[in-house]
Amino acid sequence: MQLSATRTPIRTMLSAAALTLLAGGIGRAVSTPSAKTEVPAPAQVARGAYLVGAMGCHDCHTPWKPGPKGPAPDMSRALSGHPADLVMPAPPKPAGPWVWSGAGTNTAFAGPWGVSFTANLTPDLETGLGRWTAETFIATMKTGRHEGKGRPLLPPMPYPSVASLTDDDIRSVFAYLQSLPPIRNRVPAPVDPEEQK
Repeated sequence: MQLSATRTPIRTMLSAAALTLLAGGIGRAVSTPSAKTEVPAPAQVARGAYLVGAMGCHDCHTPWKPGPKGPAPDMSRALSGHPADLVMPAPPKPAGPWVWSGAGTNTAFAGPWGVSFTANLTPDLETGLGRWTAETFIATMKTGRHEGKGRPLLPPMPYPSVASLTDDDIRSVFAYLQSLPPIRNRVPAPVDPEEQK
C-alpha cells in the first residue's frame, strides 16, 4: 500500500498531541494487508489526521503503556482498539458516586451500559474498518449505531460530538484511518449489563 509523503509528520503531530492517561503494557501489534488500493488525496488525509488528533481519538482507541515520561499511547498499535490479548476480569461494582470504571489501557470501560471495548479503527479486513466505506462510517458517526443501523455505540464514545462534524470532515477522518497500516486485532464484543434483581 503506497502512502503519502505526509505520513511521518502526521504521526509525529499525533504523538505530540496525545494526552497522558493510565495504561498497562501489552504485546506488539501485527500488521496485516488491507483491501484498499486507492490512496486518498494528501490534503484529505492531513485534515483527517488533524481531526483525529484534535478530537482525542487516540485517548481511547490507542492502547496506553508505561513510558519514560509516564503513560503514553502505544503508537505501534495506533487506533487498533482494545488489545485482543488483554482479557478483562469482571469490573468492580459501582460504589458511592463512582458509577463507571476504566482499564489502565484506556480501552475498556464498565458502567450502567455494561462493558464496552474501543473498536479497531485500522483498515484490517477482518478485525477493523477494512471492508467499510466512507458512507458506512458517516452513517455510524451520524446515527450512533454500528454501520449506521446495528447496535448502539456505547459510552464513552462521544459520537454526538463527532456527528456535529460535516460529512466532508467525517470523510476526511475515514480517509486518514484508511491510510494507516492495518493491524489485526479482534476486539471483544460488548458485554450487556447484569439484569436487575
